[in-house]
Amino acid sequence: MRDLESIRREVAECDQEILRQLERRMNCVNEIIDYKKATGVPILQPNQEKRQQKALRALAAGNQYEDEMLNIFESITEMSKKVQAKALVHGNIALVGFMGVGKSTVCTLLKQMLAMDSVESDEIIVQRAGMSINDIFDHYGEAHFRDMESQVLKDLGVCHQTVISCGGGAVLRPQNVETLRQHSRIVLLTASPETILSRVKDNDDRPKLRGKKNVRDIAAMMAVREPAYMAAADVIVNTDNKSVLQICEEIITRPIAFGKGQNA
Repeated sequence: MRDLESIRREVAECDQEILRQLERRMNCVNEIIDYKKATGVPILQPNQEKRQQKALRALAAGNQYEDEMLNIFESITEMSKKVQAKALVHGNIALVGFMGVGKSTVCTLLKQMLAMDSVESDEIIVQRAGMSINDIFDHYGEAHFRDMESQVLKDLGVCHQTVISCGGGAVLRPQNVETLRQHSRIVLLTASPETILSRVKDNDDRPKLRGKKNVRDIAAMMAVREPAYMAAADVIVNTDNKSVLQICEEIITRPIAFGKGQNA
């Protein structure tokens, strides 16, 4: 039996080698991103991740530490996604736009694909108020809700590498736009009134759409808000007839409009 110190020295040697190989792997991740950017190959490739996971399961099969090995590689994959996210996104991504454009759905997939954190400003407001948005509007009025919204967006300034899904009216206040621009790329998601209606017709949690769930009223509301949306946006992505994966790909590959945002 070896003495304890010699075993520990071998463990330390293993750790050094693991660190070297992990650095090598992360460098490869950055090279892949550079290649994809240069050649126009899609950045987000969930099928490749599935193939990689399948190959790892095959390699680990039968190993006495199979479960532990797979858990380690799961963590390595998550960290590789974070390296990828840092190469693609500087700061946060703030998703803005009218109700029903798909902010929550896009937020969820971006979080999954890039291992970023995610928050929904409306959810934070509901948690802080202890009541639904409808109830906030009914009991305290829209101005109170907007004040809470402004405070929440200000508080989110401490976030980093986070996807922030903002409420539909968040950018109507210029101060909110300035708050977001300090730490985020502001991405405006758009859709036609017909698409919006198809997505929100069965949802009763949107007080601004009470009695207005029709194409004409939705179009009128969108027209009023459009100047504020356009003025705030660093990137504009239309979501009509696109998969959520296509939308996310556009978000992370579209250049920021000249002269817009802190990263312009």
